[in-house]
Amino acid sequence: QVQLVESGGGLVQAGGSLRLSCAASGSISSINAMGWYRQAPGKQRELVATITSGGSTNYADSVKGRFTISRDNAKNTVYLQMNSLKPEDTAVYYCNAGVDDRNYNYWGQGTQITVSS
Repeated sequence: QVQLVESGGGLVQAGGSLRLSCAASGSISSINAMGWYRQAPGKQRELVATITSGGSTNYADSVKGRFTISRDNAKNTVYLQMNSLKPEDTAVYYCNAGVDDRNYNYWGQGTQITVSS
């Protein structure tokens, strides 16, 4: 089994910055793509950003230019640097990873990001 543990959430004022981290541990042969998703109350979970094992990135239009996803393959860790935060970024943020040849998806427990105006 694989566990994803997130850290770095909290309360921040609009225009501020936060960095999220997500470390994978457990029975891991390889990690394929990793990503961040978010879910606000009453809304469905949505893509924030993804990064492949080779470093190719993809961002939601709403965060492009403000957020940066990166990963440290040696540490099995993915990061999300969030700058110029807006109140509409408020949500629970979830880490995701595709693991091994079957690309089995694992999810973190979620971390709350609240952006005040």
